[in-house]
Amino acid sequence: MTHDGLSYEKAGVDIDTADAAKRRMAASLETSDPRVLNRLGAFASLFDARLPGLKDPVLVLKMEEPGSKQLLALRHGAVESLCRDLINHLVNDVIVMGATPLAILDTIVCGKLEKEVVTRLVDGMARAAREQGANLVGGETSEQPGVLAAGTYILSAAAVGVVERAKILDGSRISKGDAVLAIASNGLHTNGYTLVRMLLELRPALAEERIGGESFLAAILKPHVCYYQGLKDLFSSSGLHGLAHITGGGVQGNLNRILPAGTATRIDRGAIRILPVFRKIRDEGKVPDADMLRAFNMGVGMTAVVAPEAVESIRERLGKAGHEAYPIGTIVAGDRTVEFHGSLAW
Repeated sequence: MTHDGLSYEKAGVDIDTADAAKRRMAASLETSDPRVLNRLGAFASLFDARLPGLKDPVLVLKMEEPGSKQLLALRHGAVESLCRDLINHLVNDVIVMGATPLAILDTIVCGKLEKEVVTRLVDGMARAAREQGANLVGGETSEQPGVLAAGTYILSAAAVGVVERAKILDGSRISKGDAVLAIASNGLHTNGYTLVRMLLELRPALAEERIGGESFLAAILKPHVCYYQGLKDLFSSSGLHGLAHITGGGVQGNLNRILPAGTATRIDRGAIRILPVFRKIRDEGKVPDADMLRAFNMGVGMTAVVAPEAVESIRERLGKAGHEAYPIGTIVAGDRTVEFHGSLAW
């Protein structure tokens, strides 16, 4: 085999394009937050570790990715929506510990670096982070031709949050008799998309069918709700005993993660306020109820375990912040399991 000479560009990596993209990323990462001590271009990000007002700070660390929803989102140009999916999901996982999100690092792996797409991704993630009082302080962009096809992007991000040790919200205060509140989602968030993509492959016309005034595609591409702004003022409430972010595994596979020894949960399936998009998925795919409950949040984006006397005040405060909350179950004696009873109210 003969050739005229190799270069990195001929092999599939254009360093000039990557450098141009990084220059545009720098503008997205600009911040006036004095805790961010350096800018894009350094080998690592510097963040001031002084935490005024905290006597015994504990760092809360988390990594996340938006799953196969990113295939649909990028295919349909929903770049900024995808950025909110990733950041909002990540922040939700940090705040269920009662933490304040501080800094986020992202990773973008692609088959071919397309400057416009990459800069939109970074700008979108930076904006989503700032909306939650955090900073996107840097990350990694890796072009890997031959590993991924051109047009394919895989995103992930890591967050650092902080919480006062005495105020960690880990479920240890949960006790028998506490109420379980559902905090409503706006749709699928970032889970169940492998099943949904299969459904769309079998029934492509489904994408444009209407559900409550919008297309099915619009309904499934709504960005993941972030609950931080509505919950942060409740972290110091003695009535809030635990929070569980309802992601893959549904209510049953997530609420059990915060139950202390000697407790269990009884959830009334009939109390769950199922969103129309889930009814559509169930009917079109003939999906059994058990699979629906495991693959999807079914309209419950977060659960809050609260003292009985605090139920109404917490519901009211969440409502004022724009988050519908309602009771779906009770804490009972048991072995850290989530037991369902009743039937889904389709």
